[in-house]
Formats: sequence, structure tokens, C-alpha cells
Amino acid sequence: MYTFHFFDWIILFLYILSIIYLGFIQKNKTSDSERSFILSGRKLSITGFIATLVTTWYGAILGIGENTVLYGIQTWLIFSFPYYIFALIYANWIAPKIRQAGYLSIPEQFRTYYGNKASIIAALIISFLSSPAPYILSLGILIEFLFGIKIGLALIISTLFSVLYVWNGGFSAVVRTDIFQFMLMFLCFFLILLYLSIYIASPIQMISKLPDSYIDPLGGNTIQYILVWFFIASWTFIDPGFYQRCAAAESPETARKGIFFAVCFWAIFDFLSITTALYAVGIINTENALLAYPILAYKILPAGVFGLFITGIVAVLMSTIDSLSLICAISFGRDILWRIQPQPEKLNPLIYIRRGLVIISIISLFLAYLLPSVVKLFYLLGSLLIPGLILPFLLTIRENGKRMKNFGVQWIILPIIISGIWFVISNLIGHPLFNIEPFYPGLISSLAYFFIKRKGTHSWQLK
Repeated sequence: MYTFHFFDWIILFLYILSIIYLGFIQKNKTSDSERSFILSGRKLSITGFIATLVTTWYGAILGIGENTVLYGIQTWLIFSFPYYIFALIYANWIAPKIRQAGYLSIPEQFRTYYGNKASIIAALIISFLSSPAPYILSLGILIEFLFGIKIGLALIISTLFSVLYVWNGGFSAVVRTDIFQFMLMFLCFFLILLYLSIYIASPIQMISKLPDSYIDPLGGNTIQYILVWFFIASWTFIDPGFYQRCAAAESPETARKGIFFAVCFWAIFDFLSITTALYAVGIINTENALLAYPILAYKILPAGVFGLFITGIVAVLMSTIDSLSLICAISFGRDILWRIQPQPEKLNPLIYIRRGLVIISIISLFLAYLLPSVVKLFYLLGSLLIPGLILPFLLTIRENGKRMKNFGVQWIILPIIISGIWFVISNLIGHPLFNIEPFYPGLISSLAYFFIKRKGTHSWQLK
């Protein structure tokens, strides 16, 4: 447990008051409609677009510190660079089409192209891939570490505070709070890097003293391992956070430009966060690598500034928890619970979204309590589930209106089964089967199924 000074408490308290005001009090008057609750009435400005995309996409902040302390600049190669590439492709090709198509979610788009069963399966997979559990765990660990609260209670606090205003205001509340949290995350890392540069050493001097292994881009791992992370970044194409923000943008051009600007801000923040973590090498015990940032901050920052930095870390985590909680609530509540009703069009989908929010919060709490490493969880879920969704989604963008009957369900499930079997066998024998990671056979099977199916029918089966 670390001691908070009076000034640190004041800053954290002001942050909580600001979130309460932005999330609860300043409620959008039209947020009771489905489109407004999910997409803010499709009036998201470029400022809100950039802020909410940048903050939501950067929730694994403690994982960034952990991986950098353990493996050095490899962090940039697996968590930064690949996402720039796929985000820029997304901006040019996918983002404008999403805004023009007018769907509310990825499962809704799957439903139009592949049918109701494929839509429900896609929604279930997205609910797992977009689970806020890793970020709830990170925030819970931070609260436990700083204040000595037992992890179970810390996880409950993390969940309740971040989802209550989502229940109240939907996507509009998320955007308002994200703009504020965007400013905090950049300010806190700029300040700590400034202190480190002045009182410890310049970044160039610091890097020159690092062990050679920390300058190795592979971080001691194989090229195949790095490539799996690169392809896991293709998750960007089916990330429901990207999709929601592009669908909510006030125009296709806002979505396209917003992603370009977001990539620039990610690059700046990556420099700030990874450089800061490199300072912790040799100072932080590797057993506490996940807490590299708060421990380093406690050692070097004065009262008040330390509280501001911790508040910035909390803001990064909160901005991701609330966004993913809403996305999962939409996927599970609207695209599953609401869709399976006999006559869903006669029922209010917002009721089911809020029910989904409660269910997802409980499941996420349970998962967060059982989770191992945050980074390992990302790798496992990405390797097993992404191959099942990415190509079917990209086809809906390419085919521009064609409906493929009896095609989507098998195409989604087959790669996941193959990746899962490959993963189980690899664990049983103690190393990847044929030294190939599970992601690759899953993706190859998805490609193979596509070409076999298309060759067998010679043309798409249209509704």
C-alpha cells in the first residue's frame, strides 16, 4: 500500500466529480432513443471521434508497462506498429463504407449478409473479444496496490463506477467522459517523462545504458511469435469500438480523417508510455512489472503530481472499461437477447441492452477475478477467435450488398474449432504443433473454406 498525500486525494476526488458530472448530470436529452443511445444520433464530431477512439483503444496501459520492463522496445513492435498499419487501411477502405451502410453494429451487418444464426454467433464472439475483464482486472490491481483494498472489492468498485454512467447516458456519456480522459492521459505521461528527463537522465542517456536485450526488436522471441502479434492487430478490422465510432461519425469523411489523427496521437502516446517504462528497467522488480508505472511514479514524483499521474492511469483504464462494457452490452443485449425474442421489433431494445450491461458486468467481474496475465489473455483470445470473424466481415465490405445464404455460420465456426484444437494439442505436447502458432491454421482454414465454397457454387447464393 502506498501513501496518498492530501493533494493527491484532492486531484483524484476532482476527477471523480468530473466523471459524475459528465456521465450523469450532463445527460443528452435524446439518449432514450436506440440510435442515440448506441451512436449518439450519428452526430459524432471529429474532436469527439478522435478522443474516444484514442482513449478506448489504449486500455492495456499496465500491460504496456509490464511488457516493456520484461522485453524492452519489442513492445512497440507488437502493440504499436501493427495497429498503425491496420488502422490506416481501415481509414481508407472500411471506415467510409461503415458510415454509408448505416448499420448499428457488426452483428447487425452479419445478420443482413449471412442471416440471423451467423449474427448471433458473431455477437457472442464479439462479447468475448471485447470483454472489459482485462481492464477491470488492471484497475482492480491498481486500486488494491494503492489503497490496500482486497482484490474482490477493488474489482467491484472498478466495475460499478465505470458502467453506471453508461447505463444512464449510453454512447454520449462515453464520448463526453473520453474527451476529458484523453487530456488527462497525455498530461500525466508528459509530466512523468519530463521529471524523468530532468532528474534521472535524458531519454538518449537512459537508452544507452540499457542491456542489449532491451534494444532487441524481437525481445528474445521468435519472428513467428512477433508475426502472430502482427496479425492479431488485424483485429482492428472487426473491432466493434472502431465500428461504433465510424457508424456514429457525422460523415464518412469525419470517420476517415478521425482515424488518421488518432494514429498520430497513438504514436505520440506510445513514445511517452514506452519511454517511461524503459526508465523503470533496473528500478522495478520484474515480479512487479505489471505495476511498473505506479511504482516508478511513487519513487520520483512529488505529492500532487503523483496523484495527477495515478488519476491519468485510472482515466486510461476507465475510458476503455466503459466503452467495452457498452459494446458488449449492445452485442449481448441487443444482438442476442433482443434478437432471439419471437417479435423483437415490438420490444424496446434499450431494455435488453441494459440487461446485457448487467450480465456482461457480472461475467467480466468473474473473469477478471480468474484472469492470469493481461498480455497472455490478449494473445490467447486473439489467436483463437479472430480467424473466425475477420474474413467474413471483410467480405461484407467487399461484396457491397450481396447476401450469402448458408455460408456464414460454418465459415465463422470452422477456423475457431481448428485454432482451438491446435491450441489444445500444443499445450498437451508442451510446444506449438509443428512449431506453428494456433492463429495460422485458423486463418488458413478460413481462406480455404472461402475458396472451396466459392469454387463449388461458382457464384454467391443470393437472397
